[in-house]
Amino acid sequence: MPQPIYQVDAFASGAFTGNPAAVCVLERDRDPGWMQAVAAEMNLSETAFVRRSGDEWSLRWFTPAVEVRLCGHATLASAHILYEIGLLQPHEPARFRTLSGLLTARRDGDAIVLDFPSQPPHRIRPPAGLAVALQADPEWVGSNGSDLLVELASEELVRTLQPDLDALRRVEARGIIVTAVSDDPRCDFVSRFFAPRVGVNEDPVTGSAHTALGPFWAHRLERTTLTGYQASTRGGYVGVRVRGDRVDLRGTALTVLRGELADCAS
Repeated sequence: MPQPIYQVDAFASGAFTGNPAAVCVLERDRDPGWMQAVAAEMNLSETAFVRRSGDEWSLRWFTPAVEVRLCGHATLASAHILYEIGLLQPHEPARFRTLSGLLTARRDGDAIVLDFPSQPPHRIRPPAGLAVALQADPEWVGSNGSDLLVELASEELVRTLQPDLDALRRVEARGIIVTAVSDDPRCDFVSRFFAPRVGVNEDPVTGSAHTALGPFWAHRLERTTLTGYQASTRGGYVGVRVRGDRVDLRGTALTVLRGELADCAS
């Protein structure tokens, strides 16, 4: 039986902005090797696989190369599809069981709000080769156990950064978040996210990175409600609200493609 599949632009202000994710809503358990093959075929930064489990949903995320423990934009895309195709009503929250525990999503007008764990970074000595790989001098370097967070001196440096991706691949972290305070009144900080070690050279808009960016900038700016802009080529805004050990991530999404995997691929 053909498998429906959707492509959704998440944290998007319109079609072909934000971060694209593929979403498969599964009727049965699937082999992880099949999921990884589908993600490689889709060749997006993440493909999400959602399956009903009682009143909750099992959710897994794969890059073209590996399964990951946390992904924001593909969670937003998954919730968007469940609401759009009627598997969830607008007033119902989406409850996802994941490798990072229980994550929830809810509708808020035209947006969706994700409830994620806070992952604040702690300051570390810059890893060997980091500055050379980034081709920039960090002002501050931290780690949250998964990603490195690197503060640069200005928004312009973040926007114009051209890292050596081969060298960055040798830095031991899932990804490298590069950030600076923003000069733009529409947002509080800017960021970019590089993850060549897991097959994503630069991610367009990274929800999970904002679980580190939120608490980092909330402490720096002494405010718990913030707006971040991820300054990739596609770009996208992420609303952030820090609530103790949780972070709300707010964004919009739209479906740009509906199709199905043929019998030979499903």
